[in-house]
Amino acid sequence: MTSDTSCSKLNRRPTRSRARAALLALALALPAAGCSVFEAPPVQRGNKADPDLLAQLSPGVQTQADVQALLGPPSATGTFDRNHWYYISATTRLRPGSHGAVENQRVVVMTFDDGGTLRQIRELGEGDMRTDVGMVERTTPVPGTERTVLQALFGNIGRVGAGGLTAQDAGPGGGPGR
Repeated sequence: MTSDTSCSKLNRRPTRSRARAALLALALALPAAGCSVFEAPPVQRGNKADPDLLAQLSPGVQTQADVQALLGPPSATGTFDRNHWYYISATTRLRPGSHGAVENQRVVVMTFDDGGTLRQIRELGEGDMRTDVGMVERTTPVPGTERTVLQALFGNIGRVGAGGLTAQDAGPGGGPGR
């Protein structure tokens, strides 16, 4: 009887170790699989200027109306000069546990002359970005907020009531909670 018991224990051990190994493999594979399984699909943002459509444009020939008919309205126009059109697009993807990732960002600038004729097409890249923009740490002062802690705590002592008005002068609704 003891030999049967020891034999059955020997037969169980390999299955338990296999089950543990399978669970360990599953535990290690799940986070890696979760990165791609639960990832949101890519989302196209902005007005993408297709390279095939850009190849159809010729500076000096097309007008603003032609460009808008071919590519659609621009994402933005110049703030001070309406002769600069910007077609800005990016593909974003939301990943679990992080901020959205920007992929394939693209900026195409169309420059027109005063008559509305296309003069230049250029694509801006990462080298054109300004990275040295400094933050200003100053704050704008607001008048009337220069109270000290003691003034804030004890400033309302003696200001009870409606400033010397009696109940007859207070008008309608002079009861409590007014």
